[in-house]
Formats: sequence, structure tokens, C-alpha cells
Amino acid sequence: MAFDFATPVERRHPEGGFSSQKWHRYPSEVLPLWVADMDFCSPPAVIKALEERVAHGVYGYGEVPATLTQTLCEWSAAHYDWAIDSDWQHWLPGVVPALHFATLALTRPGDGVLTVAPIYPPFLAVAKRTGRLAQQAMLAAPQMSDEPWQLNIEAIKAAITPQTRLLLWCHPHNPTGRVWRREELAPLAELIEQHDLWVVSDELHCDLLLDKNARHRPLAAMFPQLAKRTITLWAPSKTFNLAGLSSACAVIPDLKVRQRFADACKGLLPDVNVLGLVAAEAAYRDGEPWRQALLEVLRQHRATLEAHVANWPGVYLASPEATYLAWLDMREAGLGDTPYQTLKEQAGVALSDGTAFGCPGFLRLNFGTTASQLGNALARMDKLLKKEA
Repeated sequence: MAFDFATPVERRHPEGGFSSQKWHRYPSEVLPLWVADMDFCSPPAVIKALEERVAHGVYGYGEVPATLTQTLCEWSAAHYDWAIDSDWQHWLPGVVPALHFATLALTRPGDGVLTVAPIYPPFLAVAKRTGRLAQQAMLAAPQMSDEPWQLNIEAIKAAITPQTRLLLWCHPHNPTGRVWRREELAPLAELIEQHDLWVVSDELHCDLLLDKNARHRPLAAMFPQLAKRTITLWAPSKTFNLAGLSSACAVIPDLKVRQRFADACKGLLPDVNVLGLVAAEAAYRDGEPWRQALLEVLRQHRATLEAHVANWPGVYLASPEATYLAWLDMREAGLGDTPYQTLKEQAGVALSDGTAFGCPGFLRLNFGTTASQLGNALARMDKLLKKEA
């Protein structure tokens, strides 16, 4: 079945009728390649399921259907080789709220919450927002242009104190696009057990592995001894472009931890909306052909981006192994202290500022858009960054 990933979809409605953070934050002359929101229509199976649900006409309080939880169990077994139970699932409206509620459930005021930067910005705000102690380590940046970002176990070890109770982890990693290997994570798993830490593993991009035949292994499946202390977060939002429907799942094998998490959410978080539940089930049940076609498009776009970066002196990119996000080192690009601002003002392209991720001088670029829109944005960036012939 053919899917259309080439035709641009109008997201800046001339009368403002279609609300879009991505496309309405900046003036119309600026091309947005920032927030993790693709410019592709969602899978036809999802659209069809939503149309049928909307046609019903009654949108009262819903509940998580057994068909959805069973579908996610089947997806996990088929794609991750992890047999999970329906009872392990706690559906909620978003992964970012889940980070905060997991922190409330598993730690006390003043406890240390450890993050490893660069990292998706909400991670860095969790401790302050929940009255906990913010702790941070850094990944090891590539020393050569063809090297990946690496775990720095010594830095993580040094950041752990007697106050540390929780590690907020990201697997695969946003923003670097790393797919962590078992041999890399084994020393981290030892640290987690040694210091009796809880773990929240954000695995939101796990269905977007770009290397052919790559297969995701959840942290709690890779190291079964960690399952009783781990909350795994999944959602169809990034993979199937459903972010605005706000549906996510916390997978929690341990009954007591599951109850603590549910208690923390009570009264502070609404249930998942009925359309989000419908979309999630349709995506996991019928969206695999669309996902495979998407991955081919993203591989092509990654190659296009890498070809441009090769002609941008002072710009470095460790090829992303997952997601549609590229983490660009712009510190030697000659764009001044604020490359984000320079690109926006002089090239008319808006990327995500690395400062918010804990790494000033870096930018995150979203290549989950049509080839024509990506080409237009890269041509604008060429004018500032490309080598002269």
C-alpha cells in the first residue's frame, strides 16, 4: 500500500483555524524544524478509526478498553520481545506528566532526581517542579566527527549522592538519536542496583530505529533485575504523529509501584480522552505498514541532511540512529554565541535551541517533514553555512 509522505500539508491555515505550536510560534516567513511534531498525515487506519468514533456523536467519559491493552501487549511481544501483561499498563494523557507523577510517587521532597544531559528539556524541570533536588551528569560528546555520543559512566557515578533516589532515563535518546546497546547500559544497570535507584525510562522514540533490522529492547526487558524498580513510558505520539491526541502508557510490572503511581495521579490528572484511546489502538493494531514506509522516508531525509552538513564547515553531526531528530554541534560554525537566533533571523529557519537541553551551542533539527520542505530549509541554511566552491 502506498502512503503519501511527499505532499505538504497546510498547517498554517490562512484563518488560523488549525492550531499548531510548530507552525504558529514563528512568523510565516520562518520555516519551523524544531518541536518533535512531524508534518505527515497520520496513518489512514488511524484517520478511519477516528472518523468512525467521531460519527458516533457522543463523547462522554471513556475507559481504557481491553482491546487496547491487549493490542499493546501484542505489539510489545512482536517488536520488543517483551511479554507484558495488560495489568501492568497505566494509560494517561502524556509522557511529560508521567515523568512528574512518577517523581511524586517514588521520591520525597528533597530527594535527588538525576538526569543525563543533553536531554529533552522537560527532564531538567522535573525536580524543581516537584520540590526535589536536581542532579545532573553529562554524556560524553564525540571526539571525532564520525563518532557517536557515549555514556560517561564515571560522570554519572560522580553525580550520584546519598540523596539520589531516581534516574530519569531516555532510551533511545532525545536529542542525540543514540540507540543504547546492552554493553553500554550494563554498567549503568549495576549503578542503579548498587545505589538502590528508581528508574523512569522514556522510550517514546523506540519505534523509530533508523538502521534496518534494528530492534528495540526496553531497559526493563534488557535487565530483568531492574523491572521491579522501573517505570517504562511508551506512546504512539511520535511514531504515528498523534501528539495532539495525548495518549501514553506507563508500563509498571511491580504491583506496589503501580499502585503508588496511580495514587499520585489521582485528582491531578484527567483520563485519556476517548479519541486518544481510539487512535492509539488503531495505530498499534493496523499502523505497521505505514510505520515501515515512514522509516524509509526518514532514512532518506537523514542522508539528505548528512550530505548538507558535510559542506558546512564547523558543524558536526553524529548520525542519529533513531528518531527524526538531528543534534547539531554549531559551536564552531561562526554563527556567534546564539546560533539558534542567527539561523532564525538570517536564514529564516527555526530549530530547537540546545541551551534548553543543557548544551549551549547545539541545535536540534527535526527532519520529519516533506522532502520539499526539508530541502527548502536546508537551502536556506546553505547560504549561511556552506563551503564556498
